[in-house]
Amino acid sequence: MEQVRLAGETDLAGFRAQARALLARQVPPEAVHWSTATAEEDLFADLPAAAEPVPAPVTPPGASRALVPAAFLRLVETVVLHREPARFSLLYRLLWRLVHEPGLRDDPIDPDMLAAQQMAQQVRRDLHKMKAFLRFRPVPDMGCRDGVLHVAWFEPQHHIVEAIAPWCAKRFTGMDWAILTPERSVRWDGTQLSFGPPARREDAPAADAGEQLWLTYYRSIFNPARLKLDMMRKEMPRRYWHNLPEAVLISELSAQAMERSGQMIEADPSAPERRMPRLPPPQPATPAPVHRILSMADLRTATRACRDCPIGEHATQSVVGEGRLGAPLVFVGEQPGDQEDLQGHPSVGPAGQLLDRALQQAGIDRAAVFVTNAVKHFKYELRGKRRIHKSPTQREAAACLHWLEDELALVRPQACVALGATAARSLLGRPVAVLKERGQWLVRADGLRVLVTLHPSALLRMPAEDQQAGFEGFVRDLGVAAQVTGSRPAPG
Repeated sequence: MEQVRLAGETDLAGFRAQARALLARQVPPEAVHWSTATAEEDLFADLPAAAEPVPAPVTPPGASRALVPAAFLRLVETVVLHREPARFSLLYRLLWRLVHEPGLRDDPIDPDMLAAQQMAQQVRRDLHKMKAFLRFRPVPDMGCRDGVLHVAWFEPQHHIVEAIAPWCAKRFTGMDWAILTPERSVRWDGTQLSFGPPARREDAPAADAGEQLWLTYYRSIFNPARLKLDMMRKEMPRRYWHNLPEAVLISELSAQAMERSGQMIEADPSAPERRMPRLPPPQPATPAPVHRILSMADLRTATRACRDCPIGEHATQSVVGEGRLGAPLVFVGEQPGDQEDLQGHPSVGPAGQLLDRALQQAGIDRAAVFVTNAVKHFKYELRGKRRIHKSPTQREAAACLHWLEDELALVRPQACVALGATAARSLLGRPVAVLKERGQWLVRADGLRVLVTLHPSALLRMPAEDQQAGFEGFVRDLGVAAQVTGSRPAPG
């Protein structure tokens, strides 16, 4: 049996060196016993000298290097901080298996990997709770920058003091502080971190007047109507309560919550003591000029000047529908894309090209239909020099609705095809679950039939292995719409 003794509980470098050497010598996990060196030290003793470095193990000449996923190295860095004594044995066993069992990388339910991931999750949760529940108390100390040392006591579940210290130094960089734990202490003097021996609860300072002020504030902001005890216990487990000053109030305030909520409901409404000055009554607004839309040219001119929502101000131009007036079928998308905005024509970008291919397979001649969008301007977000599509809000789509209705009045179609949720909502006046209602005819209040399906851009965002099946389903939906034109799908 190989005996491996690491320099400390978080000796990551020692573990990696020893594991590499053991792996190179083909020592199986069951033949290795891992342990760590621990020392009992007095809080007030001089800081101990640095631990003797673990001698670097000798790797046999010609041994090949073990290659493991980068995610496993990050997992090791976290699991080493766990309190479980068998963690090093588990990690070396996983390392051994990753080298000798390549299939382990793709096994999401392997018991060893699940155990390591659970340990990592527990460590991350402990780090999160320590950040949330640190409570500092001031202690006079003339050796500090402001003559005050802020001291906190915390009882972590795992070996996380060294891991969290840099975060604390960055978060509380403006004050001198010390954190005491049963395992280790750490101090920040404004320039560097110093680690010391374990501490005892009685070494931490007692409550002061400032803490009583904090409790008064906590009591005053407590809202009984928003109390959710189960959620509170989940986010603030009881094991942390004895170190939190506000915890002494939880039982009292919780017991009074129902009574205080009733008092709040029954109380008369209170009027504010100070009111803003009254504004003068609004003057009747000058009615906006009414655009009479008698042709597509009128629509193009009117939409170009439209500023009913902010999108039009930033777009290159408005993009109205194109196709044959009197067409039996109108296809309605969401909004112009980058290429549509630059060229001034609907459905000419990648999604439009995919729509053309689907129309052809469904037996629909694009020249015989009308294609437009629910929103007439391109909404985007700049990332460097690229313009990234952003979905229009309901308010923006509603501002464009009358332009879409003007188009329908000019075309007078027998039916519409809504490409995606935005188009479906504009045509039907309600939220539409596209995946549930796709491929079937719905009827508007004015009798116009609407068929709902996916937007072609949704097909482009699918994983590569799903795109063919998604495209075939899209063509089937369009095949239902083809019945309006009297066409038949093209043979597959």
